Amino acid sequence: MLDFSAIFASALANLIQVWYLIPPILIILFFKSPFGKGLLGEILVNFAANVRLDKQKYHLIKNVTLPTEDGTTQIDHIVVSEFGIFVIETKNMRGWIFGDEKQKTWTQKIYKHTSTFQNPLHQNYKHAKTIESALGIDHSKIFSVIVFIGDSTFKTEMPENVTYAGGFIGYIKSKTDKIIPQDEVNKIVSAIESGRLSRTIKTHKEHVKHVQNIVKEKENTNLCPKCGSELVLRVTKQGANKGNEFYGCSNFPKCRYTKQVI
Repeated sequence: MLDFSAIFASALANLIQVWYLIPPILIILFFKSPFGKGLLGEILVNFAANVRLDKQKYHLIKNVTLPTEDGTTQIDHIVVSEFGIFVIETKNMRGWIFGDEKQKTWTQKIYKHTSTFQNPLHQNYKHAKTIESALGIDHSKIFSVIVFIGDSTFKTEMPENVTYAGGFIGYIKSKTDKIIPQDEVNKIVSAIESGRLSRTIKTHKEHVKHVQNIVKEKENTNLCPKCGSELVLRVTKQGANKGNEFYGCSNFPKCRYTKQVI
């Protein structure tokens, strides 16, 4: 007959011997999660901004959720200075990245796996427009910045405001014309701080729900989720499914996405 107490005691003794490995493992698993990756990106951007930007000239505002006409929008970082307002979107990704300014979606390739994601420049455009509307400030004084954190490589030429990690510091410092008076800079910082929604779990959940609704609406539109082109109704001309209708991307053969007719 098995002595379960002895087995339990032995397992507990082995666990105690390696207890020091548990915290590092939990930390690694946390930062591999979507939330952990986002948090890590914010930490790295915060560190770079705090160390390499003069706090007397540049004012960093982190994790800002602002109300919009259709819900909320969440901005990773805003840097306010005499040289402009920099709206920063952080992407923690790895692999090869393909895209340009005009494409609705960009492509991420990791070995043989290929996936698409929303053009971050388009995503950050709404953030910039929200700031523009909320502050009543001219769009020429607002700069969109995309920062890729992680082991990623651009395989297509990117605009100067799309950078790796600390590269966004160079972009910010490249703006040397004083276009916002110092007294207005202070007012802008105060306006953003007072106009933001409080950083609570409820605020975060409401924003996540709003984003999920947007994604659902896009899935129901007649657009290709891979490249953003229009889907057109087609008929299978040969094979076992001959005569069956399906939706195919109008960008065929460059894009071969298909969807069944429901």
